[in-house]
Amino acid sequence: MQGGCTVHRLVADVAIRSRDQVLLVKYKDVSRYDGQRGWFLPDDFLAHLEHPEEAAKRIARDQTGLALADLRLSHVESFGNGAWHLVFHYRADVTGSPVVQAGPNVAALDWFPRSGLPDRTTIAHNGWAVDILYAMDGPRAQKR
Repeated sequence: MQGGCTVHRLVADVAIRSRDQVLLVKYKDVSRYDGQRGWFLPDDFLAHLEHPEEAAKRIARDQTGLALADLRLSHVESFGNGAWHLVFHYRADVTGSPVVQAGPNVAALDWFPRSGLPDRTTIAHNGWAVDILYAMDGPRAQKR
């Protein structure tokens, strides 16, 4: 959506889980992420005519090096923030300890236990990733 519509923002993110851990990323160039430098669930804008599930697979592959075959849509969120955002929240459960590789715009990526997520002050958008995980899991996700 770069250089595209300024009225709507279609976004996908993916909560990649292995056992009781979730993968979070930080970005190098944060201009596409409202200048936020904290931890995120891997996310990006949808490309023109891209299906949200295909976007989630692309995001996982491009940002973490993981080829995800089994994704599930958890929920959809809608809000206004200068532009109307429609966010498709996906979840993927992977087995074992998959090797991850930071994509070109990923400054850091790390696995965190869901019961010991980073402090909300270190998570982008005031801890939004924690809120997303909480919506997926209920109280199992830590809300600090």
